Amino acid sequence: MSGIDFFIDTNVLIYILEERPEVMKITKHSFLRGISVISEIELLGKKNISQNEIDVIRSLLNDCAIIALNENIKEIAISIKQKTSIKTADAIVAATAKSFNLPLLTFDKDFKKLEGVVEVVILDLITD
Repeated sequence: MSGIDFFIDTNVLIYILEERPEVMKITKHSFLRGISVISEIELLGKKNISQNEIDVIRSLLNDCAIIALNENIKEIAISIKQKTSIKTADAIVAATAKSFNLPLLTFDKDFKKLEGVVEVVILDLITD
């Protein structure tokens, strides 16, 4: 798949849904955001999720290229897990971005563990 501008982590999607100012630049432009199927599962797999929440999430996901787990992503995720102590879901998200040679945007500082393994852009939260 081509045309994806960057990959985003689940927490960025959550902040988009919350309309946080830190991510409004991402939504103002017509960037094609790539996400892992893991992010889709994390967002929609919330216990006791309402139909309204599902509808809002699906609307956001319609503006994303959702990448399924495949053999290449699986192998990259295994390699990441062998080199770091990152969570499995995060390794899959990072592996998905790496498989397209695109940066992963996240607010999760835990991804600093992937320095030199995957290109990660760690965004900062605005604090009042």
